[in-house]
Order: sequence, then structure tokens, then C-alpha cells
Amino acid sequence: MHVYTIGFARKSLQQFLALLEDAQVTKLVDARLRPSSQLSGFAKRDDLAFLLPTFAGIEYEHEPRLAPTPEIFGALRQSKDWARFEVEFRLLAAERGMPAILAEAAADHERIALLCSEARPERCHRRLIAEAFAADHPTAEVVHLT
Repeated sequence: MHVYTIGFARKSLQQFLALLEDAQVTKLVDARLRPSSQLSGFAKRDDLAFLLPTFAGIEYEHEPRLAPTPEIFGALRQSKDWARFEVEFRLLAAERGMPAILAEAAADHERIALLCSEARPERCHRRLIAEAFAADHPTAEVVHLT
């Protein structure tokens, strides 16, 4: 199984779709807290729910249980303390059982992608979710689409 991660920031719709199609992703799992933000551009929840299956044959699902809480996200935005965010988010991931949530979302899909906004995975919660999933599923390969 492959678990890809992708952010939409600093990508055109064409680049975004090409990355997903080149990786042969069959389902995109949206892990954002606010998938309808005006800052999302082409990546608003309703737009992706239409665009992905219609033009790329990719299933779309927003899974809010994979998103940070507003409090954890707000603290990161205010403090910029990634180390603190990472600790708090890993605790939340364990508490919510995020690897199992992702496994449920990935049922019947060998190539899924986790979506968030960050262009790079290093400071994004999607990387932490993918790592937790891979720890529970040793045959899963994590690949970051950038």
C-alpha cells in the first residue's frame, strides 16, 4: 500500500492533478480543519469533490477527525512552535486513533493521498498522520508529493 501526502499551496490545479495522477492515487483524504476557507483557491472541499472524480477518476473524502483541533492549530499559528505542535498533535492522533481512521478511509484503495495546505510536508500534520499510519502498517510506503 502507498500513502502519499500532498499540499495544494504553491501549486496550480494542473500541477496538483498531475502529481496525483502520476502517483496513480485513487482516493484523496482531506485532513484539513477548514476545507472551505477562502484561502483554499481551487482546493475548496466542494470543488475537489467535483473536480477529482470528474476529471481525474479520484475519489474525495473530507475526514475532519484527521485535522488538528482549533486550539492546537491556533496555538501553532500564534507561537510558531512546531516542536510543541508536533507533541500535541501526536497525542491527539493517538487519542483519536488516527491510523485506524485513515485505514478505514483507505479501505479498498492501494494508493491514497492525504491532503493539507502546506506546500512541504516537514511542518505539516499530514506527515505526522502518515508516519503514525506507517508505524501501524509496516508494509505501507509513505511518499510526499511535492
